[in-house]
Amino acid sequence: MAILVTGGTGYIGSHTIVELLNEGYDVVIVDNLSNSKIEVLHKIKQITKKDFKFYEVDILCREALEEIFKKNSIEAVIHFASLKSVGESVAKPLMYYNNNIVGTLVLCEVMNRYNVKKMVFSSSATVYKGSDSPLTEDSELGATNPYGNTKLMIEQILRDIYMSNNSWGITLLRYFNPVGAHESGLIGEDSVDTPNNLMPYITQVAIGKRKQLNIFGDDYNTYDGTGIRDYVHVVDIAKGHLKALDEILNKNQCEVYNLGTGKGYSVLDIIYQFTESTGIDIPYTVCNRRPGDVAICYADSTSAYEKLGWKSERNLDDMCRDSWKWQVLNPFGY
Repeated sequence: MAILVTGGTGYIGSHTIVELLNEGYDVVIVDNLSNSKIEVLHKIKQITKKDFKFYEVDILCREALEEIFKKNSIEAVIHFASLKSVGESVAKPLMYYNNNIVGTLVLCEVMNRYNVKKMVFSSSATVYKGSDSPLTEDSELGATNPYGNTKLMIEQILRDIYMSNNSWGITLLRYFNPVGAHESGLIGEDSVDTPNNLMPYITQVAIGKRKQLNIFGDDYNTYDGTGIRDYVHVVDIAKGHLKALDEILNKNQCEVYNLGTGKGYSVLDIIYQFTESTGIDIPYTVCNRRPGDVAICYADSTSAYEKLGWKSERNLDDMCRDSWKWQVLNPFGY
């Protein structure tokens, strides 16, 4: 029996596959390579010394997806495949709703047809409406952009599927700000275009690809005026998926968990820690706030610890060092 991973050549997907292979799982990867590169597969094999199956398939293509289920004995699905840029989702909402929601519907229909009723879904903290941190799984929901809306809608779809037939086992994982890379430096966050996230922007400044970092606002009601977020190492997040998978393979239920450190770090905290970890100063300038940004957002991950036995193990120094190692070894991406 194998675990099917959609979007498996992406940032979090590739790290999760490494953990799956290291734990002895057979893995089948599905990815259309629209936002990732085939070279990731070679890096995964280099790290794990193990083989797996890969299909360059879009989950919107029902016929191709069905062929994969016919040819492989699939036990469960970890579903990462989605478009994920907030800004792009605002500019192209139809593309996001079609890809993320319709793609998930096709996947679930094929799963149901082949009696595969176990799924770990990659959700996001963008589904939360409120800014009163720490955010628990019961905090008010309400996304503020089309990308977040797709995650929220998919969560509801999966809950409805479970309510209609509780032979399903579904886990929704809401993770906060994934950073870092595999300790080998072979896989990491490949930001070929302008990065949307803080850490890859910092590493690109550090390596000379960009002149300086823009800090969007230093007048928030925080201890240093910059926004505070919950940064969690990507390998910890990957391990969280294995914990969730283990739970649903043994239970029929629908649960949701936050994956975060439970701590908030400011933008300046990240900059100063990166300099301390690497010895490289990061030039920056302060710009106006971005619309929709909140001052503070971090997780309460108590539920994941109590029910899954998961907690983050890597600290901010690990996140900075591993991110920098990936950047140095991959200055132009994969």
